[in-house]
Amino acid sequence: MTKLNKAISLIILSVLAISCGKESDANFTLRGSVKGLKKGVVYLQKDGDSSIVDLDSMTINGQNEFMLHTNIEEPIILYLKMFKNDGAEHYIPFFADKGVTEINTTLKNFNYDSEIKGSKQQELLDDYLKIITKYNNQNLDFIEQKFLALKAQDSIAADSLSNLANTIVKRKYAYTIQFAINNRDSEISPYLALFEARKANPIFIDSIYNNLTPRIKNSFYGKKLAEVVASHKTE
Repeated sequence: MTKLNKAISLIILSVLAISCGKESDANFTLRGSVKGLKKGVVYLQKDGDSSIVDLDSMTINGQNEFMLHTNIEEPIILYLKMFKNDGAEHYIPFFADKGVTEINTTLKNFNYDSEIKGSKQQELLDDYLKIITKYNNQNLDFIEQKFLALKAQDSIAADSLSNLANTIVKRKYAYTIQFAINNRDSEISPYLALFEARKANPIFIDSIYNNLTPRIKNSFYGKKLAEVVASHKTE
């Protein structure tokens, strides 16, 4: 074996060792497939202090399956990102916990066709989103009808539709708050308070936090919610 071949072999072995070490040290794996994707890159990401942080990536070249790895300390929202040929970034957020999560989706409808199997927090998030999606669709219908009413210069119908849309928003907040209170021993509770009910009356946000179990108060999102509650007291 020539010196050049030996050097190349050492480089390959080093890369393999690093890769294997990375996988063996990881406590979280995201695996799945993107139907229709022939070539591209998928990324595993998380929220950083001021920007999105890449945790792992994999080049797709012929195969549509992927496997990504990282370490997480506790349940947290992560993202599967992919660049499509439209030049835009596409994300699938999901609640990750230690172990394995599986995401199967399509290239055509990357976000909307995603099927996620993994953490119990993700299962609760799916349950929540099923109801909230119905509220969102109702709200969009009212907005569309209001637009048509304004176009027809029907101010009475437009005002009525505005009231209906406001009612839907209130129902969304009420459902979110109740869902968070009902799941006080899950990380989903402070997460929803932070990102889905942030604009609700501070009294309700405080109630969600005060209702959390000690374990969840000490979680990542529980601590973030504590900061929000503390800011309410200084306003």
